[in-house]
Amino acid sequence: MLSIGGWILASYALVSPSTAADDAWAANNAGEEAITIGARFKIDPVTGQLAPSPGTSKDAPAVEDPNQYKADTHCRADGPDTKDPGCDALDCPATTPGGQEGTPVIWKEAPKAITNPGWTDWIPVTGPTCLYDAEPGNVLADIAARILNDFRQLPINPGTLEAQPFPHTLKGGPTNFYTTATQQTFDLTLLGQTVHLTATPTSHTYTFGDGTTLGPTPTTGYPIPETEWLTTNTRTSHAYTETGNYPATITTNFTGTYSVNNGPPLPINGTLNLTTPPKTIHVWKTERALVADTCQQNPNSWGCPSTEPQ
Repeated sequence: MLSIGGWILASYALVSPSTAADDAWAANNAGEEAITIGARFKIDPVTGQLAPSPGTSKDAPAVEDPNQYKADTHCRADGPDTKDPGCDALDCPATTPGGQEGTPVIWKEAPKAITNPGWTDWIPVTGPTCLYDAEPGNVLADIAARILNDFRQLPINPGTLEAQPFPHTLKGGPTNFYTTATQQTFDLTLLGQTVHLTATPTSHTYTFGDGTTLGPTPTTGYPIPETEWLTTNTRTSHAYTETGNYPATITTNFTGTYSVNNGPPLPINGTLNLTTPPKTIHVWKTERALVADTCQQNPNSWGCPSTEPQ
């Protein structure tokens, strides 16, 4: 027998998608003086800044960013506008002793809906972005073509599935589940470029082990005080209808963005699903009885540990 919150319990018995489309896109954009990369974002109504859109799922389509982005390479040494006064301020020194200098690029943005748009500087401006490759447009396209595979190889922490109460809970009572999955960042070197990658948990699927699931849902859940464990239903609570032992897991869907050498955050065209190891939930049923003494007063009283069958 076991006591939870004053109750006495008696026990009874990844396949990666084809990269052909990415390869074709990279080939079509090779050799350009400016490389255009689409993005998926939403506009924060408070700050007015672009932020990654919520993760996609079969229930919630992605929000498309209305803008497109371009890395303008007109200031490179063999470019057409090297006499532009703005080019004088662009400096891309070698990152290693004896290494080659980089090519300065300026990120631009423009509405997707406009044909032949007028491009404006991407804000915030933190200085020139440097690309260290003989063909900057090629290296951006090559990174875009491979970034999903690199994203899926990262040691992203899926977090843990937590339950309250745990490891024992009550048949018919609410068991509160939540996840500790968090946003994570990584700094990589790809094709000679510094790539900052952000993995964001965007939806979760709770699998309770008894044949029922919840999700995908953006709800991460949250811990509640012990005094509320057996009385409070949260958005991620689950009630088991039969006693037994159930392996519960949670699968988190991560979306990603990446920036090349301090450029704008570009979306990764694909997601990553990570599932936690099973956590066994022992579901017990309750029995009620009137007793004269507490277990401290009488260790042999009904429901006390000393009376449990060995």
